[in-house]
Amino acid sequence: MPPSPPAAPAPPSAAHRLSLSTKLIFSLPSTAGAAIAIPIFVHMPKFYSDTVLVPLGWLAIGIALARSLDAITDPLMGWISDRTKTRWGRRKPWIVLGVPLCAVALVALFTPPENLETGQAALWFAVFFVLYFIFHTIYDLPHYALGAELTPDYHERTSLFGIRAGFILIGIVVATVLPGVLLDAGLPPRRVFFWVSTFFASVLVVSYAVLVMRVPERPDYVQRESNPLVPGIRRAMRNQPFRVLLLTYVAGSIPGAIPGTLMPFFTEYVLQVDDPDAWLTRFLLAYFVSGAAWLPAWIWLARRIGKLRVWLLNFGIGISGGAGLFMMGPGDEYWVLLLLAYTGMQFGAGFFIGPAMQADVIDYDELHTGKRREAQYGAFWAIVTKLVVIPSAAFPLAFLGMMGYVPNQPQSPDVIFAIRAIFSLAPAFFSLIAFFFALRYPISERIHRDIQIGVAKHAAGETTIDPLTSRELPPPDGRTVDEETGWMLDTFTPRELKRLGAEGATPVLRSVVLKSVAWGGASAVLLGGAAQSVLGVGTDLDDVQKFGITSGVVLGGAALAGLLFHLVRLRPARNLLTSPPPKEAVDAHLAALEASAEQV
Repeated sequence: MPPSPPAAPAPPSAAHRLSLSTKLIFSLPSTAGAAIAIPIFVHMPKFYSDTVLVPLGWLAIGIALARSLDAITDPLMGWISDRTKTRWGRRKPWIVLGVPLCAVALVALFTPPENLETGQAALWFAVFFVLYFIFHTIYDLPHYALGAELTPDYHERTSLFGIRAGFILIGIVVATVLPGVLLDAGLPPRRVFFWVSTFFASVLVVSYAVLVMRVPERPDYVQRESNPLVPGIRRAMRNQPFRVLLLTYVAGSIPGAIPGTLMPFFTEYVLQVDDPDAWLTRFLLAYFVSGAAWLPAWIWLARRIGKLRVWLLNFGIGISGGAGLFMMGPGDEYWVLLLLAYTGMQFGAGFFIGPAMQADVIDYDELHTGKRREAQYGAFWAIVTKLVVIPSAAFPLAFLGMMGYVPNQPQSPDVIFAIRAIFSLAPAFFSLIAFFFALRYPISERIHRDIQIGVAKHAAGETTIDPLTSRELPPPDGRTVDEETGWMLDTFTPRELKRLGAEGATPVLRSVVLKSVAWGGASAVLLGGAAQSVLGVGTDLDDVQKFGITSGVVLGGAALAGLLFHLVRLRPARNLLTSPPPKEAVDAHLAALEASAEQV
């Protein structure tokens, strides 16, 4: 549906206003977190391929493995954080655990021993790349969730995540300049990336230490009951605004990930400049400095025309800029500089618009469930930002290897065309897809205000109206099916619940077992086949085989996530045999699901 006109901005209440110091301390760690992304996603593939001499296909396999594991660790970490109850809160303990471990893994990732052979170096990369993202998940999801729950105010969230976006851009600009300066000074790449990774790892630890000591968690959220894992996932996916936002972010994140991975290759082999490292630094600076310069304008504009309209405008910039970059070739480096400054205008907006809209979606979930699930929703968000690295990093690298890419050598016309097309047209295409997805996002400032009114009515035990569907919504503890039974029933699909009402619990248990076996079998075949190829042939794999292994790891990781999802359902399914819910409760739950589906 088209975006509704924004309401006149209303000042936040004193209770919901955040101090500037709180916003700054919350946002400061994002400087290091974002800075780390530059060496990992921009410099690391070329560092490992051209300096450590690990073939691109092996890098693609390692990246795919880490991204596939994220499909398991992210929702699990979100669920765990939401359920954590300690005297220090439910977010801070995980930040304290994850940050130092992540810092160690980062330094190890960029300091592979020089005496490693090709297979050993590939294994080193895969192990520490996977560990880095596991530890990153442990602290990053709680940090995001802490921000989403600091204030319920529509515009204060824009301000909070806007300041955070500014710190992200500062970190990116510093990380863009620092490696180039050190490389231009004549330092060897291994030493450069040792010092870069050590510096940002130290900043990460110190900035998060300040956050843990100075930013309090909201005690009213800490004490709220959490929800079971599988029903929580089902209810999140029934949240229509969240589904729209998720699809938009899936498509919209890819344009931000592909250029960073391929820009070093585009600079050296498509533009064929004399000093690729110096020009790469200039290109990155043009893109990121433009993003930082335009950030205050986007924040100002979002308050006046709405977050969605600003996001749509940014997708338009991505579409036109990508099309222009496709026309570039040798001798066009200054035109590329201008185009990257133009496309960089929209870079900073994504860092605050998406999270701010996500926080509004969580409020809509609370209207329906009565629970605050920042980390569980944040897990979906984090999965997207990480899984897009599969199509935007692993697959392009594997594809270039399959096309015949040879490091430190002139490339064939086919490889050069592939680099140009993936670097420019793929982001433009996905920006176009994201634009059309975003048109359906329904929460404006006026609707968000109605959502908060409804949440307040539920807290007072009153019935309210869903502002998106116009349906009456009783408070969660006043509905036909009691809360405990409703969450338990959401462990199962509507089809399984219909069989439960008609045939009893045995067919439901059989369905869960069969799905577990099917997903487990698929995971074993895909991951086992990939492992057998690697162990059986070793480093003699050709690039086509590596591309196949990358695909197998990606699909196998998804199948493993499916297996774990259904294994979690086994115990509730067995409980149905001894403690089946009343048939009228099952029928009422199904009726509510059908009514909800009809009005979405």
